Amino acid sequence: MSAITASAVKELRELSGAGMMDAKKALEETNGDIEAAVDLLRAKGLATAAKKSSRTAAEGLVGVAVEGTKGTAIEVNSQTDFVAKNEQFQEFVAAVSQVALGLAANDADAVLAAPYGAGETVQDRLTNNIATIGENQVIRRVKSLSVSNGRVVSYVHNAAAPGMGGIGVLVALESQADAATLDGLGKQLAMHIAAAFPLSLDETGLDAETLERERGIAREKASESGKPDDIVEKMVEGAVKKFAKENALLSQPFVMDGKTPISDVVAAAGKEAGTPIVLKDYVRFQLGEGIEKEVSDFAAEVAAAVGA
Repeated sequence: MSAITASAVKELRELSGAGMMDAKKALEETNGDIEAAVDLLRAKGLATAAKKSSRTAAEGLVGVAVEGTKGTAIEVNSQTDFVAKNEQFQEFVAAVSQVALGLAANDADAVLAAPYGAGETVQDRLTNNIATIGENQVIRRVKSLSVSNGRVVSYVHNAAAPGMGGIGVLVALESQADAATLDGLGKQLAMHIAAAFPLSLDETGLDAETLERERGIAREKASESGKPDDIVEKMVEGAVKKFAKENALLSQPFVMDGKTPISDVVAAAGKEAGTPIVLKDYVRFQLGEGIEKEVSDFAAEVAAAVGA
């Protein structure tokens, strides 16, 4: 039998969408014949992933994993919300969350290339899941946080299973305070973040493009007032400052009382604990956020499937 080269395995994976080990075994069984290997993979149901890869994946789950001073959030998408209830899919999200946590990953490609187990990479397992579950699935994004001292606390809104759901939040608290204090505060802050949807930690972190867009909207509104240009500009800057204050986490009013800025909530918690607490960073992943979902005619799809 001829030796199976890495380039042949790569070519077969690109043609079929199959996992690395499945591609290698297929080439071994067909003595290196790539076309025959594609047919073999199709017969085994392992070459279907490539065809499904063009379908929009906007459903799925956000997974979170934490361990003391570090935490990771990851979004794994599927085509339909039915897959989010699939045990195989949920097991994958739980496992890949732990993989990402171990890597302290901030890049989906790094997670995909990481070992999954039993000689597989995460990409291999994902490809196999696509073939066996029958829907396109993607690891869309991942973000990790850590602190030197303190806690990273997680919260999942609309949980489908432990550590995964529709919205995943991480809160990084730097402090010498005890774990129970930080976990309690972190949980409250995470719930606020899930509800209030801040755009940045503080006003300096707001995206310049977002601020410029708000400035344009404010200028258009102010110009309709008929006031002099200098007054219009003051109105514009006032509107932009208001927007920044409302969308930066530390200046947002705490959802639990509707008035206390988050910065004051954290400062008060530190005073009560007898040691400073710093809200270092946060992550908020909402499932499908920013993905343009396909609108389909379900009746037409069914009719097409039955040949009507």
